Amino acid sequence: MAALRRLVIDATRPGELAEFWAALLGWEVTTAGGVTARAPASNGCELDLGFAPVATSKHETVEAKNRIHLDLASTSPDDQATTVARAVELGARKWDIGQGAVPWQVMVDPEGNEFCVLEPRPNYTIGALAAIVVDSLDPFAAATFWAAVTGWRIAAREDVIVGLRAAGGGGPRLEFLRTAEPRTGPDRLRLEVADEEPDRLRELGARIAGTGHLLDPEGNEFLLA
Repeated sequence: MAALRRLVIDATRPGELAEFWAALLGWEVTTAGGVTARAPASNGCELDLGFAPVATSKHETVEAKNRIHLDLASTSPDDQATTVARAVELGARKWDIGQGAVPWQVMVDPEGNEFCVLEPRPNYTIGALAAIVVDSLDPFAAATFWAAVTGWRIAAREDVIVGLRAAGGGGPRLEFLRTAEPRTGPDRLRLEVADEEPDRLRELGARIAGTGHLLDPEGNEFLLA
């Protein structure tokens, strides 16, 4: 069974973006083995955010929104407002992707990656990072693949969204959100798993991209540590 180790984010300034996310989440930055934002041990989150250096920013390479984004938790309306204000102070911006009147706040980080600050939700109160959300044409099929890869269990299932949770119950959910938009262009955010049996991943439905990256059944790139 593969451990879900990191979400890797492309960045023109990896150190600065790591500092942004660490400050917003209350995590720490480490440079051992690459620039990484890591939750404190008391948080219960075993998944890191890694930052990979690239030459071009999202705005230069991607017109559409990312296929993966982060959702941040809040415990009250005041806490949500405080998190939004803190994000702006750190360099984020409020953003309009056509979401209309919704109770969550859509934002972009300093490199243009979308994220949401959620309204209070009882199921999203374990740590500052509530969920890693993946756009999906078939949320249940995508969740089934990733559950088999990671050993995470399906904790919530609706037609529009299916969520996985780690066996220990800590850390963010991994959610698959229905979209009608097919994947286009390279992924700037990629899941990374530790697995010594890539053949098993292929048996589950993964494919090899021309870049050498593995692709999940919907064509999203992911990495092997």
